[in-house]
Amino acid sequence: MISKPPPPAHSPMTQFPVVDGCLQIGGIPLTRLAAQVGATPFYAYDRSLLDARVAQVRAALPAEVKLHYAMKANPMPALVCHMARLVDGLDVASAGEMRVALDSGMAPEDISFAGPGKQERDLARAVAAGILLNVESAHEARLLAELSARMGMAARVAIRVNPDFELKLSGMKMGGGPKQFGVDAEKVPELLAEVGQAGLAFEGFHLFCGSQSLKAEAICEAQEKSVELAIRLAQFAPAPVRLLNIGGGFGIPYFPGDAPLDLAPIGAGLDSLLSRVAGALPGAQLAIELGRYLVGEAGLYVCSVIERKLSRGQLFLVVDGGMHQHLAASGNFGQVIRKNYPVVLGNRINGEKRETASVVGPLCTPLDLLADRIELPQAEEGDLVVVFQSGAYGLTASPSRFLSHPAPIEVLV
Repeated sequence: MISKPPPPAHSPMTQFPVVDGCLQIGGIPLTRLAAQVGATPFYAYDRSLLDARVAQVRAALPAEVKLHYAMKANPMPALVCHMARLVDGLDVASAGEMRVALDSGMAPEDISFAGPGKQERDLARAVAAGILLNVESAHEARLLAELSARMGMAARVAIRVNPDFELKLSGMKMGGGPKQFGVDAEKVPELLAEVGQAGLAFEGFHLFCGSQSLKAEAICEAQEKSVELAIRLAQFAPAPVRLLNIGGGFGIPYFPGDAPLDLAPIGAGLDSLLSRVAGALPGAQLAIELGRYLVGEAGLYVCSVIERKLSRGQLFLVVDGGMHQHLAASGNFGQVIRKNYPVVLGNRINGEKRETASVVGPLCTPLDLLADRIELPQAEEGDLVVVFQSGAYGLTASPSRFLSHPAPIEVLV
């Protein structure tokens, strides 16, 4: 029988140290952390790596650019509380995330709420809390006008713009063409007039063109176009622009051949854009909104080998975690052609005896595949399989109720 060769290897994952063949998370050996958690599967996030990534971004970008954390990447309450001390603002995408943000210690005036289909009860809570609402439609603006009149306080609003361009080479395009996100750029002037007539407290614009780009030149181009579009639209605004949030899109390497994003050109580009903003929109703050880039590489997903299973010449390592807890690693969260995340045996990374195996979970579906034919040290029952790059879009982006397995634990170390 002719077997397929294993997929190409990933670049080394060096953010977590290895001591005596065992990964360290927050200075704790993985085996000890697993005993401390008490069960697998679990997610672990390293606070020192979160600190280091924010510091790296701060060092590369101009100090005048405000840094916001997009909570949709990872809304774990302890992690959000930690991030709230490091960034200038929090961006939420649901009422549930809004509750966590308000509990984090971040000032309400530095929290913004984006996303289509916001319900009236959630808008009312946001207005009462003093949160900035990124308006996604004329319907939403009219609801806010009614709520403001009823509550006796003007809703703070920014217009989320669907531009006529996109973030090139991005993993997920959030702008350009027909989109459920934001207001088409050509319709924004009319909506701005409505906002002014309704007495809403206009503060600025929000533009988010796409996500998961590893090409600095594409990000710089999208940022430049975003600023120029906001300047053109500002002439129709009912009040001076106070905040211009130009989104994020910064990607992290997941797959073989991926290279880390170079922040230097982005910092230089933002430096020049600050001068443009200062001249055309005096008093406006320029902000970027990052989620995955701040937290993605600081997290691990850990599960245990239940058994080794040989089927017609192919070795399967059956583990106690899977796609129901980490949909993205299974390839079922937007991948067109499935590729492996970086996966290792966390308690014996340097094992000399190697084998090719597929890592599969306990679900009754062939989609439950965490790694397809990767080279690993020879694994035994109880060994700890680790999926890197799991700090963003992990548990809360997964169908955790599928087949009613217990929910995994999350820890911030």
